Parts: sequence; structure tokens; C-alpha cells
Amino acid sequence: MRPSKEPKRRSRPSSPLRDRTRVPCGFEPRSPGSRSSVSVLDREELLAEDIAVLEGLSISSDASNSNLNPRSFPYSVKQQCWDKAEKIKGRDPDRWRRDPLGNIVFRKLVGCSGCLCHDYDHILPYSKGGQSTLENCQVLQAKVNRSKGNRTELSRADLIQKSSYCRVSGRDMDLLELSAYGNVRRGQDSGGCRIQ
Repeated sequence: MRPSKEPKRRSRPSSPLRDRTRVPCGFEPRSPGSRSSVSVLDREELLAEDIAVLEGLSISSDASNSNLNPRSFPYSVKQQCWDKAEKIKGRDPDRWRRDPLGNIVFRKLVGCSGCLCHDYDHILPYSKGGQSTLENCQVLQAKVNRSKGNRTELSRADLIQKSSYCRVSGRDMDLLELSAYGNVRRGQDSGGCRIQ
């Protein structure tokens, strides 16, 4: 017979959730027969200090911080920002728009780096005091937005050079819409045939 090998037991690091032998205020549990080196008065003083520290903490409410300026745009501002971007003739304006540089962007492609992807951009950068308001929001091709960063001195020509140029045919747009929405919708000004 072969001698059986006992499986090695792995020692696990103790986690605060598993290690329930610790008392939150720093006192170690003691066995019934041992004597404690901390007196009852010391425990009360430490407990009073802990309570004083906790009382100093406060939770702020949204009502008291009405002047907050979040870095990201609220949903309603994003919706209005999309609505103010230039429409593409013959396309559903809820799905397709042009950014200020003339790049075509698709509504479902947000935050990615493709040529049809877009971001909601602070015209005056957030890091330079720009507010997250509709007046300071623009739909911008994602690659342009990322290359712009927080710079304000870039000219329109510089930004156009940073654009991801892609030639998108009407058929390509139809396929994108079909894959993203399950149907193809035309704008009211499209005229001609409708693909159903």
C-alpha cells in the first residue's frame, strides 16, 4: 500500500467579516479566568472618545448643497444637448446627428472610440470652471473630445484634423439602425422609399 498523502491545508488570510473575535472598540476578548489590564473607567473613557468622534461626523443632504456642480451632465441636459445638435437630412433625429465639426454620430454609440461614437463635451472644460449645463454642453465625436482634453486654445481646424473620418453610406446607417434598434426609421424630410 502506498502511504496516503494528506492534503495541505491552505491558510486563509482572515477577513474582518470572518474574524468575529475582535471587538469594534479595540478590546480583545478575554477568557473567563483571565484578568483584564483595562479598567472599567478606561473603557468608559475610550467609549466616550469614540462617541465624540462619531458625533463630529455629519451626512450632508442634497437640499443643503444646492450649488453642487456635478462633473457629468444630468440625463435631462444630455437629452436637450442631443436635441440642439445639427440634424441629418433624411435620418431620424432621435438616432443620428452631426457634431459641430460635421462628424456624423449615432445615438446608441456613447463613450466608445469609433468614428460614429460621441461624448457629451463641456465647451468650457470642467477643470477650468465649466458648468454641467445645457449652455456648456455639445455633442462631440468621442475621438475629438478625448484629444481636446481640457484645452480651450485649439482652433476648429485643429479639432477637424483630430476627427476620425469615416465615410458612412445610407445603407451602412440602415444596417446600424437595424442592429441597434431592430428597425429603420427615416426622418420626416426624407421623401422617397421607406425600408421596413
